[in-house]
Amino acid sequence: MTTSDTSRSSLSTFRALARLYPFAKNVLPRLALGAASALAASLLALSIPLVLEEVVRSIDLESGDRGALFWGAAAILVLGLLEALMVWARRWFVLAPATKVEYDIRTSFYEKLQRLPVAFHDRWQSGQLLSRMMQDISMMRRWMAFGLVLLVVNVLTIAVGAVLLFRWHWLLGTTFIVVCAPLWYAGYRFEKRYGTLARQSQDQAGDLATAVEESVHGIRVLKAFGRGKHALVKFTRQAETLRETELSKARSVGLIWFWLVLLPDIAFALCLGVGIALILNGQLDAAELVAFFAMATVLRWPMESIGFLFSFLLDARTATDRIFEVFDEHNTIDDPESPVTPGSSRGALAFEGVHFRYQDAATTERDLLDGIDLVLEPGETMALVGLTGSGKTTLTTLPARLYDVTEGRVTLDGVDVRDLTLHELRTRVGMAFEDATLFSQTVRDNVLLGREDLEPGSPEAETVLREALAVAQAQFVDDLPQGVDTVIGEEGLSLSGGQRQRLALARAVAARPSVLVLDDPLSALDVDTEKLVEDALREVLHETTALVVAHRPSTVTLADRVALLEAGRITAVGTHSDLLRTSQHYRHVISSLEDEQARMREREVNL
Repeated sequence: MTTSDTSRSSLSTFRALARLYPFAKNVLPRLALGAASALAASLLALSIPLVLEEVVRSIDLESGDRGALFWGAAAILVLGLLEALMVWARRWFVLAPATKVEYDIRTSFYEKLQRLPVAFHDRWQSGQLLSRMMQDISMMRRWMAFGLVLLVVNVLTIAVGAVLLFRWHWLLGTTFIVVCAPLWYAGYRFEKRYGTLARQSQDQAGDLATAVEESVHGIRVLKAFGRGKHALVKFTRQAETLRETELSKARSVGLIWFWLVLLPDIAFALCLGVGIALILNGQLDAAELVAFFAMATVLRWPMESIGFLFSFLLDARTATDRIFEVFDEHNTIDDPESPVTPGSSRGALAFEGVHFRYQDAATTERDLLDGIDLVLEPGETMALVGLTGSGKTTLTTLPARLYDVTEGRVTLDGVDVRDLTLHELRTRVGMAFEDATLFSQTVRDNVLLGREDLEPGSPEAETVLREALAVAQAQFVDDLPQGVDTVIGEEGLSLSGGQRQRLALARAVAARPSVLVLDDPLSALDVDTEKLVEDALREVLHETTALVVAHRPSTVTLADRVALLEAGRITAVGTHSDLLRTSQHYRHVISSLEDEQARMREREVNL
């Protein structure tokens, strides 16, 4: 998903931020205590001008008595210390709850990402998800701990202080309030513009994160083709767009600050003139004017902070919108309401009238899988062959429900896979992909990823690990610095393509599923290693139902039967020799595979 795919929520700012309540409800008491502490600090600050008035009024310059001055200074010092204590209490009350809310949102967000179907991840850029996970959730935590509390307290402080300004003379209070009133209109205009800019900025930051991630992951390709400069130009263009948006935000904030600073200064000047006139007319004394300006000075910070807090509020609202865009995504692949409890796991796999099309496919296009009927008997190995684009890889994603069929059904031991829990289904169906993905963990953790039933380090776990590595011919792991305890680099890029594929195959074998789906997991292996792996796989597959996508003629020899996929339909099923004899299209496919394998062998010899 890119910035063009998103728009601001139609919810009001209050209603949008109120969606955080389920995460914050357990910590609201402490947040409330933090707000109360902050309000107490503000009220203590507002009381200082009242004390100051009495001190100024009680000073007797003629007698030289300094007692009132001493006790007044002591009272103001105590009030200041209490105010500082309340500020410390505010931070103490809100810090832990805010980080707890951040933790809960972040873990829930990650859990949601894990549960959402592959189709969702096909649509969304990883950088957009990363920026939401890190930046936006952190923004929400800072707003909850700081922005929310101060916004509420400062608005209340302004309200209380504005009322107190009328204590000395109604004309002084009226002058100050009338001059500062346009700030609310300026705030309204600011909210409308800044809200749009904040959303653009956060979306563009997500796009920029995607660009960085793609460049880092594809650094070998960029270097190999000498396209580093091209990638830099593209990145610079995106970074400049983000910079321009940030400058627009800064201008918007600068404009609101201009009014927040100017109008109170104008109000101070006018009130000074009005105050002097009132003193000359005998309607006000000097002590009252000093107290009035002390009160107005105390209100200066809350009034100036409104602009910053408004921008903070809108940033938090935008972050909340972006987070809940993911939370609101409908999970189309989830556990059934009434799951079926399967009986014994025999491994019978069947495709019955299966149709499939991607969600964004044009309605005029035919289904990518257009009525697949195929039955794999328990323990049978079925090779799936076809030309590029015939739908082989798509078909392999359906047994484990990486995608759901759009029509028909896939059954496992006679049960529709949609009637099984995802945990049960994916325990029974294992997969190995052509594009082997490994994680930044040890070799042991990667291979035993699907065996949560094994106690780490137990003899049984070690036995399963070694057997799986032997089948995949992955004994090279013993030559790594820490053997099977070596931490593989990000996505396993420190290993060769063949080594990554062998570890991915070992992972699938170690899971010991009743159905094993292999999407050409041997494509990166040399001919000799492939022969060893195939011989070892034969020993494993005689007890496991296997669906194997074949891109090499040698892979077909693993199979008991072969299914020919043509334009999204199974057009022939039989043994390799039978199909060679009866199907012209099968001969054409095998000939194409043999040509490709010959070219690969030639490249190996040249290397």
